[in-house]
Amino acid sequence: MSHQSRYDEMAAQQPPFSKHLGLRIVQADPDCLRAELSVTEALGNRNGMLHGGAIMGLADNLGGTATFLNLKDGEGTTTIESKTNFFRGIAIGDVLSTETTPLHRGRKTQIWQTRIFRGDGKLAAIVTQTQMILTSAN
Repeated sequence: MSHQSRYDEMAAQQPPFSKHLGLRIVQADPDCLRAELSVTEALGNRNGMLHGGAIMGLADNLGGTATFLNLKDGEGTTTIESKTNFFRGIAIGDVLSTETTPLHRGRKTQIWQTRIFRGDGKLAAIVTQTQMILTSAN
């Protein structure tokens, strides 16, 4: 199996939460994870926009997936810190895109930044999160 096939297979193994959101992984490799999400009414707030919690949950899932693509066999990950900056709303009916890239990949932690774009290409949010690497010794 090629490295890319392995990454695609790993990225496809999403938890039920990401399936509930409707997350679609469109590119997966150790240096960049890209995804799309259709903003449905079920994910909206009372103002007709994507709920901020959905943005945070989406980015948390992507940061965990990106970390997973960089782990050694037998390792796991969990989020220990997350920060979100909101710049623009994303309307129900829009399709957002994301780009998750590493800021730091250490032995015990990884830090990932997820940029979330509206369908018109404008930046809507940035989420920076720290993932702790779990080993059998944790």
